[in-house]
Amino acid sequence: MAAEAMKTVRLVAEAAAGVPDREVPRRVCAAVCEGLGMGGATLSLLTDTPSRQLLAATNDDALLLEETQFTVLEGPCIEAAQTGEPVALDDLWRDLTPWPLFGAEVRQKLPQVRSVYGFPLFFGDYVLGSVDLLAYDAHALDAEGLEEAAAVANAVTVALMPTREMLLTGSDAPSWEPEEVVRAHWYDTSRAVGTLAARRGVAPEDALALLRAEAFRTGRSLADITADVLRDPPRTP
Repeated sequence: MAAEAMKTVRLVAEAAAGVPDREVPRRVCAAVCEGLGMGGATLSLLTDTPSRQLLAATNDDALLLEETQFTVLEGPCIEAAQTGEPVALDDLWRDLTPWPLFGAEVRQKLPQVRSVYGFPLFFGDYVLGSVDLLAYDAHALDAEGLEEAAAVANAVTVALMPTREMLLTGSDAPSWEPEEVVRAHWYDTSRAVGTLAARRGVAPEDALALLRAEAFRTGRSLADITADVLRDPPRTP
């Protein structure tokens, strides 16, 4: 392992040492971004689509990148989690992406972002989530850089392992920043999925699809549609 990757692995381990579980994702995410010299980073839990949850984002661009993938249900973060393989988009300005909705949305909303990379987080043989990295330069990671970033993603898994009970079954949420934005876009969406599923008598996956369809139809954000569902009182028979 190269010296820079080893340094980042140490940063990740130090970020998770001796802090409350709910602080670990945010601190680890910041360490990954700093150590690899990227423009932004996110950590996401991807156990299944309705329960998908952002764990941490280092800045507004990273937050918007993750929100875009959550809304269109495609992109490097999701691909990495589904395939268990690293995903590289080296030049968003020049290259076509395998995901037409994601490509169009991210070019419009984040024209300053040139490259995006996704790495799976393995817990044993099971992919629990993924790390997303963004950069403002094309080809920010070469072949060696991809290998180093994958090694750092393995270190992230080790750092998150002690928090797995909180992440999967606990009642405490991670320490998000900015808390109100992330809660509105992820935690409240999960609540809205449950509400709509019960109201319509459909499966959670179908309820989430209805929310996304309404967002596309109206051009509004998924967070706005979520807020409408949660504000709307249950209908009486």
